[in-house]
Amino acid sequence: FCMKDYIFFDMDGVILDSMKYHAKAWIDACKEFGWEFQEKEVYLYEGAFDFEIVKELFLKKGYSVTEKEFLEACKLQLTIFKEKYAHLVEPFKEVPELLSMLVEKGKKLILVTSSTSDLLKIVLPDEIKSYFLAIIKGDDVRKRKPHPEPYLKALSISKASGKNAIVVENAPAGVISAKKAGLPCIGITTTLPPKYLSLADLVVKNHEHLKKVLLNESVK
Repeated sequence: FCMKDYIFFDMDGVILDSMKYHAKAWIDACKEFGWEFQEKEVYLYEGAFDFEIVKELFLKKGYSVTEKEFLEACKLQLTIFKEKYAHLVEPFKEVPELLSMLVEKGKKLILVTSSTSDLLKIVLPDEIKSYFLAIIKGDDVRKRKPHPEPYLKALSISKASGKNAIVVENAPAGVISAKKAGLPCIGITTTLPPKYLSLADLVVKNHEHLKKVLLNESVK
């Protein structure tokens, strides 16, 4: 992993400690429609905005939901998140130093997120943004994670390949997207236990562990 020149990072749950707030906003929004969900259920479907994929979650809970209702819930979730929770979002405390050290080592970093441009303006600090050569956002692609398009776009923009790039993700949809794009992937357990990241090539327990792997330090 240490030999890779390009590192593609997911944002929510990897760079930003934001998933608990996105989950709270989802739970709040769903209550308005009479749907009850737990945080873990939201984490399992993080980044997956395709109704055909998310529909499975509703059916498991016994809810019959139309695509129109789902899109209305998405819109409400975004409003609630911006109004109630966005100001609480911060980068994980280890992230600024990690990104700085990687750039100093000559690594080229790209951010690949399902979040849209207007949301990034609110939650992503300029200092963090400055470490990335490019940012692939949800509104830059036709199909979001778990489709490979976001990471294929990152490969295209960076002119990298699966041989000299690696992905860091925290959710199943992101790991699947990376693997379908032919990229090795590190899963980080910020929101879900290792069993849900089993498709990743390596699972790290926290950002300290991630730093050791990416900087080729001794890993205990």
